[in-house]
Amino acid sequence: MSTHDSATTPAPDLAVARRRSAELERSIAADPGRFRVLTGDRPTGRLHLGHYFGTLRGRVRLQDLGVDTFVIVADYQVLTDRDVAEHLAEHVEDLVLDYLAAGIDPDRSTIFSHSSLPALNQLLLPFLSLVSVAELRRNPTVKDEIAHSRQASVSGLMFTYPVHQAADILFCKANLVPVGQDQLPHLEVTRTIARRFNDRYGQGDSVFPEPDALLSAAPLLLGTDGTKMSKSRGNAIALSATADETARLIRGAKTDATRAITYDPATRPEVSSLVQLAALCQDRDPVTVAREIGDGGAAQLKKAVTEAVNDHLAPMRARRAELAADGGYVREVLRRGNERAAAIAEATLAEVRATMGMAY
Repeated sequence: MSTHDSATTPAPDLAVARRRSAELERSIAADPGRFRVLTGDRPTGRLHLGHYFGTLRGRVRLQDLGVDTFVIVADYQVLTDRDVAEHLAEHVEDLVLDYLAAGIDPDRSTIFSHSSLPALNQLLLPFLSLVSVAELRRNPTVKDEIAHSRQASVSGLMFTYPVHQAADILFCKANLVPVGQDQLPHLEVTRTIARRFNDRYGQGDSVFPEPDALLSAAPLLLGTDGTKMSKSRGNAIALSATADETARLIRGAKTDATRAITYDPATRPEVSSLVQLAALCQDRDPVTVAREIGDGGAAQLKKAVTEAVNDHLAPMRARRAELAADGGYVREVLRRGNERAAAIAEATLAEVRATMGMAY
């Protein structure tokens, strides 16, 4: 059977992934030093509450537990769905400031930029030889990204995005990747590439780990218009927004005509998302939060949410402003992170070349 046969890349089973994530959480608690995490974001604008509760807070938790954490600023990947990466330097700085303000510690986590690691990006070439065009075309996440692309045609970068993501993960031999369930197909490509490289070139040695998915347990937060919270849709509350901006955005959030506030995500998604947001900020049960607001209606709900969000984000916003005032600090954080990540990428590339018989 060819290593490119589709039978070797089964679709990830969500139930299996959830069970595995639960096992991983127990293993992390018992021995965090066994794990290395790769995670990150594209620098396309300031991070918002959806990012914070969906991924960022979890990264800080893993870091604080003692997991070796790598956070990639995926600047090359900005080009996957647009022709030009506008205001990129500004967005990179904003992204790093959001990381630092939220609690990512550059002394315990490695923050680095994609474009600063030539050795990482060179891994893309041998990795591309391990997957077929048909496999890339079938990837459901790529299909979705192509459907929502801002470009008139599909670029090679977008088409090969899962392979580039594999290079991001495997350059540092990460064995744990926090993802949402929509990213499971991408991670399966990474696992496939690691397995095929080991089988084809490793001669019985395991050069790369097959990284596990750590599924986020965070609920989906809707944007102020009732759709998925997104920077591009203009319906998100940035972590760095002022208290007044936050209040204005929440006042304009979509609710419904029922005065009694309840937590029922299936039938009242907009109201429930706001209740959930207040509960997350206060580390409380959403049903209890809804019960306390009771017949106060949308106005009382929005007031409670505004207070909860602003109280929760106040220390983070103060820290961000303090860091932003030091003009050279973000660049120094990136310089140090790039230096460490580059050394690891170069060592991995040297190992790959030796394993492939290309060390001459």
